[in-house]
Amino acid sequence: MPSEALAAEAPARPHPLWVPKRLLITPAALSWPQGEAMAQRAAALGTEIVRLKADRLTGLPDTYRDAKTTMAVVAASPSRRRPQPIPPSADWRFDLAEGCPAHCAYCYLAGSLKGPPIIRAYANLPEILAELPPLLGQGQVTSRNAARAAEGTTFEASCYTDPLGIEHITGSLAETIRFFGAWDAEAQLRFTTKFDAIDPLLALPHARRTRIRFSVNARPAERFEGGAPRVSRRLAAMRKAALAGYRIGLTVAPILALPDWQAAYDALLADCGAALSGAPDPDLTVELITHRFTEGSREILQGWYPGSALEMDPAQRTRKTTKFGSIKYVFPRERMAELRAGLERSVARHLPQARVLYWT
Repeated sequence: MPSEALAAEAPARPHPLWVPKRLLITPAALSWPQGEAMAQRAAALGTEIVRLKADRLTGLPDTYRDAKTTMAVVAASPSRRRPQPIPPSADWRFDLAEGCPAHCAYCYLAGSLKGPPIIRAYANLPEILAELPPLLGQGQVTSRNAARAAEGTTFEASCYTDPLGIEHITGSLAETIRFFGAWDAEAQLRFTTKFDAIDPLLALPHARRTRIRFSVNARPAERFEGGAPRVSRRLAAMRKAALAGYRIGLTVAPILALPDWQAAYDALLADCGAALSGAPDPDLTVELITHRFTEGSREILQGWYPGSALEMDPAQRTRKTTKFGSIKYVFPRERMAELRAGLERSVARHLPQARVLYWT
C-alpha cells in the first residue's frame, strides 16, 4: 500500500527557487545571448551582478556558505565542451553547468569538483550542443547494447549539477530539450533532478526524446537532503512530467542501510507507483545506486556538514579499488546482497512495468 505521505503532503506551492546572492559573469559569457539572459534573470530575482573585466574568475568566496550562494557564468572551454563516456548510465555526458544548489550530506560531487562549491553555468550552449551529433551511434552503453538499444544514443546532461534546480536562471535545460525534440535521430536526452520546478518544461516540444530521472530516497533519508524539495514534491513533479509525455526514470540514490530500511524503501517505491498511476506510457526505468564514499569526499563532507548523522565509517565498509586505482568504501558484500534483493523485490511489486537498468 502506498504511504499516506503522497496525499497528506501534497504540495500547496512549489519549493522555493534557489537565488544566488552574487552572480559573476565573464566577458566571454556576456558575448553569448544566453549569458546576458542569465544575468538578467538573476538580477530580476535580486541577485548582485558582478561583470568581470577578464575571463579569469576572481573574487571567489572562501567559505562554504558564501560559495553555495555564488554563481559564475562562463564560456565552456573546448575541453569542457567535449562529451565524455558515462557508463553505466548513458553513452555520453555533456555539461550545462557544474555545482549544485542543494546541501546533501552525502553529495558525490564532494571531491569530484575542485575549488569552492560555487555553481558554474556555461553560456556558450550552441557550441556545447554542436558537439553531440557526431557522436550518434558511437557510445558503448546504449548505442551497442541490445538490452537498451531502443533508447538510441543516450546523452546525459550535467551529472555535475542539478540542471532543474538552476533552470529558472540558466534556461539551458529548456533549450536542450528543444534541441533533442527537433533532432530527428535515434537519440535521447537524460538528466537527473531532486527539484520540482517542472512547470516551464511541460509544454515544450520534447518529442519523447527526453527522459527526466527523479532522484528519490526513503523518508528517513530526507534529513540528509538539505535545500532539496521533499520527495512528495518530486513525485508530484514526476507525475506532471509523465502526463506531459516525457519518458520517466527513477534514480534511487544513495541507498542507505537505514533502520528498518526494507519497509522504508518499500514505502518509497509504493509512493512512486501511486504517483505514476494512470500515466499512459512513462517507459519507466529504475537505477539503484548504493551509498559509497572516498577518504577525500568523507573529509570534505564532514567539513561541510559537521555533526551530520550520516554513517561514513570506513570500519563498517568494504574497501574497494576502482578501475582507475582510487579507493572507495562500499557496503560489505552480505549487506549489499540484502539491500539489492529487498529493493528489487519492491520494484517488482510496485513498479512491475519498470526496467531496472543497473545496480551499483
